[in-house]
Order: sequence, then C-alpha cells, then structure tokens
Amino acid sequence: MGAKLSSKQQAQLAFLETLPPKMARIKIIIEEMGSLRTDDLTIKGFTRMLDEIKSSANQLSINTVADAAGLMSTMARRGGGLQMKVRGLRELLVSLRSGYDMAIKAATTPEGPSVAEEA
Repeated sequence: MGAKLSSKQQAQLAFLETLPPKMARIKIIIEEMGSLRTDDLTIKGFTRMLDEIKSSANQLSINTVADAAGLMSTMARRGGGLQMKVRGLRELLVSLRSGYDMAIKAATTPEGPSVAEEA
C-alpha cells in the first residue's frame, strides 16, 4: 500500500479532523435551542462557527460539508417557529455528518493512477 495522499487530501484531512468536536458542540446548541436555554449571543456564536466551517470547507473543495454548514447557518438566522427551526437544524446536522463521513473517506483514499498511466 505504498500510495500516498496528495497535498490536497492532506489539507482536507487536517481540516476534517477539527470537525468532530465542533459537531458535538453544534448538537449541544441545537438541543439547548429546543429546550429554550439559548440566548442571542449563543446563537450568533453558533452561526459564526457554521460560517467558518462553510468557508473552510469551500476553500478545500469539500462541498457536501460546506453546503450543509451554509444551510444550517441560514436556518439558524432566519425567523419563524423555534420548533421548526430546531427540527430543520437536526436534519441538517445529519446531512453535515453524512458529508463529513464521505469527505473523510475521499480524503483518506489514496488517489489511484489515471487511466493513461494504466495503459
């Protein structure tokens, strides 16, 4: 298994390794929102963290993570019923985790030789 990860994959992996504690924090905040224990400052910090995840993921071309974080940020900012917002955030957290799992798999799978090299 002498194949090595590309520099892009290494950068993606370094970023992805920072996400599990952030996703745990996101889950805690969503549950606090559901039980009415959050204030405006917590929500602003929450949306800022999601925006940072989106920005970093976009820079590294991890689109599934960037899209989910962007949608979560938008959902957290908008008005409307709190229970609808919490339900939407929970569903988007599942999407974020799914995107994270796919990104980890892609970043840890060494890039194989191209078709031209095989011929």
